Amino acid sequence: MGEIAERYRRRAEAFERKVAAVRPEQWDNPSPCELWTAKDVVDHIVTMHGVMLIPVARKLEPSDDPLTAFQEARAAVEDVLEDPVLALTETDTPSGRMTAERHVDQVVSDDLVLHGWDLARSTGQDETMDPVDVERIWASTAAIPAEVMEQFRTPGAFGEGIEVFGPEVEVSVDAPLQDRLLALIGRQP
Repeated sequence: MGEIAERYRRRAEAFERKVAAVRPEQWDNPSPCELWTAKDVVDHIVTMHGVMLIPVARKLEPSDDPLTAFQEARAAVEDVLEDPVLALTETDTPSGRMTAERHVDQVVSDDLVLHGWDLARSTGQDETMDPVDVERIWASTAAIPAEVMEQFRTPGAFGEGIEVFGPEVEVSVDAPLQDRLLALIGRQP
């Protein structure tokens, strides 16, 4: 298993544990993502997994059950990452041309960490992110050029109803890195 596949697997396991821990009455809890519930967070993750499958001619038929839907989406993406031909299939993305595995790494793998925090916050679970993931995502996110970051913060720039990041939230310069990352992407730590 390659580095990208291993990172995805580790992050997917952590996200799946959070999904499995949600009690039925918590699915309608509001999340830190404006206008989304806890269930909407999982639905978004599943939908984005489906988007990652399009370039390799795969399709999801997600279940209505959030845990089952995520498990099916996870299995489909893991199948792609484990197949060298599919993993190295090139595709055009909003960030330029890249392999399917790199696209998974930059989009849904990072989303598992960030939206895992959203799900934890909305359902009263442990909000601590893996420090290795925080450092990695901080480095890549903080390096985004200002004009691109502005586009990421513009609602609808990547399609109707899509907002990648919210407005940056102010935190102290000596705040923990997790808090600074969350603030950078528009979350209130």
